[in-house]
Amino acid sequence: MAKHLDLEEQEQLDQLKHFWNTWGALISSVVIVVAGSVAAWNGYQFWQNRQASQAAALFESVDVAVRSGDQARMTQAFGDIRDKYAGTAQAAQAGLAVAKAMVDAGNLDGAKDALSWVGSNARDDGLKAIARLRLAGLLLDQKNFDDALKQLSASAPPEFEAVFADRRGDILMLQDKRTDAISEYTKAYKAMDDKVEYRRLVEIKLGALGVSPQASGVEKISAVQGER
Repeated sequence: MAKHLDLEEQEQLDQLKHFWNTWGALISSVVIVVAGSVAAWNGYQFWQNRQASQAAALFESVDVAVRSGDQARMTQAFGDIRDKYAGTAQAAQAGLAVAKAMVDAGNLDGAKDALSWVGSNARDDGLKAIARLRLAGLLLDQKNFDDALKQLSASAPPEFEAVFADRRGDILMLQDKRTDAISEYTKAYKAMDDKVEYRRLVEIKLGALGVSPQASGVEKISAVQGER
């Protein structure tokens, strides 16, 4: 009985040796790759958390400067966060905060610089869209219509499409391009939910241009009245 068990154990050992000789190198390679991937992921997570923590500290410096109205300090703090942590959400949020403070202080060039950076470098598409929309507004106020339109020509997240179209309509109206303005206002009107109050404002703009937005499209008011 003992000899039978010894032979059986020896056979299992031989099978194990054969299996390891056949697959051992591959198994070792897979284990190394998996272990390396886990280590790399953990390292990346640590780096991300460290970046976010340090960026948050710099954002606090920006916020303090903004609240105190210290333009030199906010410019320096914003420069630090965008140079060192450009890929963080805090950097984009700092840019928007600095731009608002600059506008309030009458420093439009500083505001445009901050918004331009956020619009080009923010990782978050929503923050990027907000920056472009605000920059277009500043350029519009300065009657720089072509550059304002350029800011609104890039693709935007779906939730911003309507307000982008409305702002394009405003710019085109100031350029006396009524047909194009109507087209953009119509896009804005159709893209907005009928429960949004802003949609009523777009409808007023269309009405001022002699256009009545309808569920099936947009018709000239005069044409509708002529049919009655």
